[in-house]
This record gives sequence, structure tokens and C-alpha cells, in this order.
Amino acid sequence: MTKKIPALVKGILFVSVLYPAMAWAVEASVEGGGFFAWLHDVFKKGGPYLIINCFVLAWGVAVMIERVIFIFFRYNVNAEAFMAQIQKLVMANDIERAIKLCNAAPSAALPKVVKAGLTRANRGEVEIRNAVEEASLEIVPLLQKRTPNLAQIANLATLLGLLGTISGLINAFEAVGKVAAEFKSEYLAAGVSEAMLTTAWGLIIAVICMLGHLFLSNTTKKIIDEIDQYSVKLENLLISRGKGNISALDRMS
Repeated sequence: MTKKIPALVKGILFVSVLYPAMAWAVEASVEGGGFFAWLHDVFKKGGPYLIINCFVLAWGVAVMIERVIFIFFRYNVNAEAFMAQIQKLVMANDIERAIKLCNAAPSAALPKVVKAGLTRANRGEVEIRNAVEEASLEIVPLLQKRTPNLAQIANLATLLGLLGTISGLINAFEAVGKVAAEFKSEYLAAGVSEAMLTTAWGLIIAVICMLGHLFLSNTTKKIIDEIDQYSVKLENLLISRGKGNISALDRMS
């Protein structure tokens, strides 16, 4: 069985393949001016810490892409429509078809939790609740996986940017002390430019990662809230069904 490639490795591979191609494209078009010439100038003046932060950016982008794919296309379903169908099937006492409906989306979060309750629909109140709770505890960490890393990546990008700032200033003052007076302003400007570019690049990466973290966290919270809401309603529905209390089925509406 093949192992999944960690997001960090994906990011490093992404930059390792993409950066040489970008560098070639920039070198090929730098003479013509424009955006690529400006980009080439930024990377040339930014120093090594700006390049290091490109790997951090690739890491963050890899995490965001992976999380978007899983949260939006694998774990997510239309909860309201799905539960409306489950309600009808349970009210019709067709538990088998309800389970098949859950199997139609085997990777989605809510159907997994609902299926766990349905498979124990005839085993009593305690077993239904335990099954739903166990499935919820299993799926929630998968929903939240790697999203908190984006906040740490943002902090790392900021710190690398600040480290590049210090490095640029040190280089600037060291150069000023070693060159002739007529060249001091040129070397000082180059050092300050490196310092500011690394700071700006680190902050840009941090903003991108924090926005991704905010967006993914809110979406994940929405899915978890749906699981909490509908799992309780499912428990009440199945318990009421077992007791023959038909009127209680209206709680799902």
C-alpha cells in the first residue's frame, strides 16, 4: 500500500520543480522589461532569506490546496438535503436504504456519523449514542488536520522575513565600513533594499496563510456544527422510532 506524501514534501517538490522553470522564464524575458524583469530584480535584491521563504510559501499553498480538496470535495455534503432523505427513510422504517444512501458518499463526514447510528438502530438508546459519538470523535480530527499548521507557517514566514531584515542591515553596515566614501550610499541602499524586501515578502506570505487558515477554519467549523446538530437529531429520531413514538419524528423537520 502506498504512503501519502506529507504536505511539506509536496511543497518542497513543488518549488524544486517550479522554481528552475520560473527562473528560466524570467531570465528569458528579463531583457524585455515588464513584470518578469521586476520579479527578477526583486529576487536578485532580496537575498537568500527571500528564496527560503519561497519554500515556506510553497508549503503553505500545498497545505491549503490539500485541505480545500478534502474539505470541499471529499468530506462535505449538502447536510440539509441529505438529512431530509435520511428522515424520510427512517420514518418509513427503511434503515437498509438509509445505510445505502450513506454508502453513496463513503468519504463524507456527516454520512459516516449517520451511518454509525443507523447500523445500531435496533440495539437500544445507549448503543446508538455511543456509536454516533465514536464516529464523531473519529471524523473531527480528520476535518481539522493540518489546518492549524497554516498559522505556524505564517509565523515562520514572518520570522524569516525579520531574519532577512537583520541580515540585510548587517550586510549594509559591514559594506559601508569597508568601501570608499563615494560608494557608501550605494551599498547602504542595497542592504536596506534587501532588508525591506525580505520583510515585505515574509508579511505577504503570512497574510496569505492567515487568510487560508481563517477560511478553512470557518468551513471546518460549519461542517462540525452540522455533524453535532444532525447527529443529535438522528439519535432522537432513532430512539423515538424504537419506542414507537411517531410524533417525535417531527423534530427532524
